[in-house]
Amino acid sequence: MAVSRITKEELKQRLDGDESLRPVLADVRLKYAWDHSTLKLPDAIRLDPKNPGGQTLPKERDLVLYDSDPNDITSVHVATGLGAAGYRVHVLKGGLPEWIAANLPTETKDAVRAVPPPAPAAAPAQAAAPAPAPPADPAPAAKA
Repeated sequence: MAVSRITKEELKQRLDGDESLRPVLADVRLKYAWDHSTLKLPDAIRLDPKNPGGQTLPKERDLVLYDSDPNDITSVHVATGLGAAGYRVHVLKGGLPEWIAANLPTETKDAVRAVPPPAPAAAPAQAAAPAPAPPADPAPAAKA
C-alpha cells in the first residue's frame, strides 16, 4: 500500500487554514529521538511507533505523522498500519529535520537531561610524611 506524503509547505498551509480542516499531527519518533529532543511540531501528540493503536485517534480528521529520519522510515511504517485500520494518514516528507531547516513553527517540550556521572570517590587520606630536616651547616660560624 502506497503511503500519502505531504510537503512542509502543504502542511503549513493546512495548519494556517480552516480550523475544521486542520490535520492531527502525530510525532512517531523512536523513543531515544523523542526523549532527547526539545522540539516538536505545534500541537503534535506523541504516538508510540511500537503501539500506535494504543490511544484513540480521530478517524474523521486527517493524521500527519512525522519522525526524525529524513527518509521517513518510522512514519511510513506506522502510516501503513494506521491506513490499513481505516485512518486517513499522511507522512510529512523529510520529517522534523526539514521542518526545522525551513524555520517553520515548533514548540518546545521537555527532554531527558544527561545526568553527569558521579564524582570519583576521594582517595583515602595518606599519613603525612615527616618534613625533611634542614641541611646541616657544614662550617660553624666564626666567632669575632
